[in-house]
Amino acid sequence: MSHSIKQNVFDVAAGSFGGVGQVFAGQPFDTIKVRMQTQPNLYTGTLDCLKKLIKADGVLGLYKGTTSPLMGVGLCVSIQFFSLEHMKRTFRAKNNGNDLSPSQLFFSGAVAGLANSVVSGPVEHIRTRLQVQSAITSPSLANSHSHYTGTFDAIRKIYSAHGLAGIYKGQAPTLLREIFGYGFYFMAYEYLVQREISITGTQRDQISSSKICLFGSAAGFSMWLTCFPIDTIKSKIQTDAFKGSNQAKYNGILDCLNKTIKADGIAGLFRGITPCLLRAAPANASTFIW
Repeated sequence: MSHSIKQNVFDVAAGSFGGVGQVFAGQPFDTIKVRMQTQPNLYTGTLDCLKKLIKADGVLGLYKGTTSPLMGVGLCVSIQFFSLEHMKRTFRAKNNGNDLSPSQLFFSGAVAGLANSVVSGPVEHIRTRLQVQSAITSPSLANSHSHYTGTFDAIRKIYSAHGLAGIYKGQAPTLLREIFGYGFYFMAYEYLVQREISITGTQRDQISSSKICLFGSAAGFSMWLTCFPIDTIKSKIQTDAFKGSNQAKYNGILDCLNKTIKADGIAGLFRGITPCLLRAAPANASTFIW
């Protein structure tokens, strides 16, 4: 097996393990984030959302929709790291072995996000629909397409009623979030790693675990502070009624943006950012520590 193939296999394996760690570390925070983004009138803040969620659904309610990301996150993060490392090697060859510039790092991360969106779009769509679903549901909805007993039931019902387009609902805002979010995400992480290597003279695999966790956390903050508003739009669209329904609230990204700002002001685009930032540290530290 050639060195490049071995490296690609390693990148994919590392991404898979990191992705699983990311799901378990971050899912409760993500569930609170999504509920606050999509149900702004139900919660006064992070702790209120946590209290009401546990009261209605128990502690396991924090892990609603976990099956969907567990099924896809290994592939998602593997695609991210595979694409990222491929772009980094391409740029490094162009730079005659020298470090990548911030713009090259951003572009590498953006390509990784673009490639990743093919899988992350449907994975997150299914997850968000399950996350906002309460155990206290009207019996009249029990057998409808508005209520799902789990990941596979949601996939079956959505695909049966709306086809592949239904599975990929919210793909446009997902694509924008992945490109810009992962552009800043990997740019921040790789910049910090390159800086550490330059200052200390150590090899990448010799950087301490504590610093890797710190750099991963910083990358997570960089991502979410720059792309959170589009993530809010994504969550709202993905949990909205399907196209053609008289219950649908939004007719695309701009319509959702305008209605959110009209209803809640600019602050409405940042509802749920507190649990998101709390999630950023453990989730992204666990991604890179592998």
